[in-house]
Amino acid sequence: MFSSLKLGRLFGIDLYIHPTFWLLPLFVVMSGGGASAGELTSEVLFVFALFACVALHEFGHALAAASYGIRTRDITLYPVGGVASLEGMPEKPGQEIVVALAGPAVNVVIAVGLVLGLSAGGLGLPWERMSDPIEAFVNRLLVANVFLVLFNLLPAFPMDGGRVLRALLATQMTRLRATEVAVTVGTVVAVLFFVGGLMIPQFSLMAIAVVVWLMGQSELASLRVLAARREMERRARAFFGEPEPAPEYPGDANVDLAARRFTGIAWDTVHGVWIQWVNGVPVRALSR
Repeated sequence: MFSSLKLGRLFGIDLYIHPTFWLLPLFVVMSGGGASAGELTSEVLFVFALFACVALHEFGHALAAASYGIRTRDITLYPVGGVASLEGMPEKPGQEIVVALAGPAVNVVIAVGLVLGLSAGGLGLPWERMSDPIEAFVNRLLVANVFLVLFNLLPAFPMDGGRVLRALLATQMTRLRATEVAVTVGTVVAVLFFVGGLMIPQFSLMAIAVVVWLMGQSELASLRVLAARREMERRARAFFGEPEPAPEYPGDANVDLAARRFTGIAWDTVHGVWIQWVNGVPVRALSR
């Protein structure tokens, strides 16, 4: 019914705002109570400034993934954060750690830049007294970026810290088993988030807990399917033997088999041999 709003394109990646995102500034305005128009405007602007930092965080992931040849379809901002839709994750633990930490690293750079900017301008830092509203706004953004770093490094898969945990575990066990352990840890963290959100109470924390749990379960299910498919392929290779390179045989019949992406065994009348085909490619002469 409602489509995501495209904000633009950066580094060849489209940036979108999901329709549900607008619930967040609406909630800020509705919960403003007796705040003045200026105060409400400042709060809404802070939400947009914070999510600009979230978008840069996701671009950090995307650019790190691109260095390993992995494309990013798009980046979408939701009320509970941003999602970079990578076409895959590096399976080498070291590369996955780099991609996972690239996002928090961007927030570290932003925080350091804000500290240097405040210091250069003679403005107060978070632990100092502040009176100027712009000074207070920038300091809130600084604290928010520090929080984003710490929050994202929690070992709640598939958050950044959870991916680092999975990568470290994958050096000692299979990737699937490492994911199962990381998802279990992430589930425990999500339950703590949800209980904490009930006790405070804080609906946003509860929503984050649900999203973390759902995303973790979804990625684990996808990886189990991939692992099952690879196991079937491994067994098929063990049964039929490893494919050996073979020359392509001319002839209309062979051209037809290639066009139909044929898989099976067919008689080659030109050369007088049985040929094993896999997905339209001749891989082996079975007799001569």
